[in-house]
Amino acid sequence: MSIWILLLATLIVPIVTGVVQAVKVGFTVTKNFLPLIAMVLGVALGFVAYPFSDIDTAARLWAGGIAGLASVGLFELGNSRKGETKEGK
Repeated sequence: MSIWILLLATLIVPIVTGVVQAVKVGFTVTKNFLPLIAMVLGVALGFVAYPFSDIDTAARLWAGGIAGLASVGLFELGNSRKGETKEGK
Protein backbone atom coordinates (compact mmCIF):
# COMPACT_ATOMS: atom_id res chain seq x y z
CA MET A 1 0.00 0.00 0.00
CA SER A 2 2.79 2.45 0.83
CA ILE A 3 4.27 2.21 -2.66
CA TRP A 4 0.96 3.40 -4.11
CA ILE A 5 0.89 6.34 -1.72
CA LEU A 6 4.37 7.37 -2.81
CA LEU A 7 3.55 6.93 -6.49
CA LEU A 8 0.43 9.08 -6.19
CA ALA A 9 2.35 11.69 -4.21
CA THR A 10 4.99 11.77 -6.95
CA LEU A 11 2.30 12.56 -9.50
CA ILE A 12 0.72 15.29 -7.37
CA VAL A 13 3.95 17.14 -6.40
CA PRO A 14 4.51 19.01 -9.69
CA ILE A 15 0.89 20.10 -9.83
CA VAL A 16 0.97 21.46 -6.29
CA THR A 17 4.30 23.20 -6.93
CA GLY A 18 2.92 24.94 -10.01
CA VAL A 19 -0.33 26.02 -8.37
CA VAL A 20 1.45 27.35 -5.27
CA GLN A 21 3.81 29.32 -7.52
CA ALA A 22 0.78 30.73 -9.37
CA VAL A 23 -0.78 31.71 -6.04
CA LYS A 24 2.45 33.47 -5.05
CA VAL A 25 2.51 35.45 -8.29
CA GLY A 26 -1.21 36.17 -8.42
CA PHE A 27 -1.92 37.06 -4.81
CA THR A 28 -0.15 38.73 -1.94
CA VAL A 29 0.48 35.85 0.44
CA THR A 30 2.74 35.76 3.47
CA LYS A 31 5.55 33.25 2.94
CA ASN A 32 4.68 31.59 6.26
CA PHE A 33 1.34 30.44 4.85
CA LEU A 34 2.75 28.81 1.69
CA PRO A 35 3.42 25.39 3.31
CA LEU A 36 -0.13 25.38 4.69
CA ILE A 37 -1.56 26.31 1.29
CA ALA A 38 0.55 23.60 -0.36
CA MET A 39 -0.53 20.95 2.11
CA VAL A 40 -4.24 21.83 1.86
CA LEU A 41 -3.97 21.88 -1.93
CA GLY A 42 -2.16 18.53 -1.92
CA VAL A 43 -4.79 16.92 0.31
CA ALA A 44 -7.54 18.32 -1.92
CA LEU A 45 -5.86 16.95 -5.04
CA GLY A 46 -5.34 13.62 -3.34
CA PHE A 47 -9.02 13.52 -2.46
CA VAL A 48 -10.22 14.28 -5.99
CA ALA A 49 -7.86 11.70 -7.53
CA TYR A 50 -10.39 8.89 -6.97
CA PRO A 51 -11.25 8.41 -10.67
CA PHE A 52 -7.58 7.79 -11.46
CA SER A 53 -6.70 5.29 -8.72
CA ASP A 54 -8.08 2.36 -6.78
CA ILE A 55 -6.47 3.57 -3.55
CA ASP A 56 -8.79 4.12 -0.60
CA THR A 57 -9.59 7.65 0.57
CA ALA A 58 -7.29 7.69 3.61
CA ALA A 59 -4.30 6.67 1.51
CA ARG A 60 -5.08 9.32 -1.11
CA LEU A 61 -5.30 11.97 1.63
CA TRP A 62 -1.91 10.85 2.99
CA ALA A 63 -0.45 10.99 -0.51
CA GLY A 64 -1.82 14.50 -0.98
CA GLY A 65 -0.40 15.69 2.33
CA ILE A 66 2.99 14.22 1.53
CA ALA A 67 2.87 15.79 -1.93
CA GLY A 68 2.00 19.21 -0.50
CA LEU A 69 4.86 19.19 1.96
CA ALA A 70 7.27 17.72 -0.59
CA SER A 71 6.40 20.44 -3.10
CA VAL A 72 7.44 23.12 -0.62
CA GLY A 73 10.70 21.30 0.02
CA LEU A 74 11.28 20.86 -3.70
CA PHE A 75 10.79 24.55 -4.32
CA GLU A 76 13.06 25.55 -1.44
CA LEU A 77 15.74 23.17 -2.70
CA GLY A 78 15.82 24.97 -6.04
CA ASN A 79 15.62 28.42 -4.44
CA SER A 80 18.96 30.20 -4.54
CA ARG A 81 20.22 31.32 -1.12
CA LYS A 82 23.69 32.58 -2.16
CA GLY A 83 25.19 31.34 1.12
CA GLU A 84 23.74 34.13 3.25
CA THR A 85 22.10 33.75 6.63
CA LYS A 86 19.70 36.04 8.44
CA GLU A 87 22.45 37.16 10.78
CA GLY A 88 24.80 37.89 7.87
CA LYS A 89 22.54 40.50 6.27
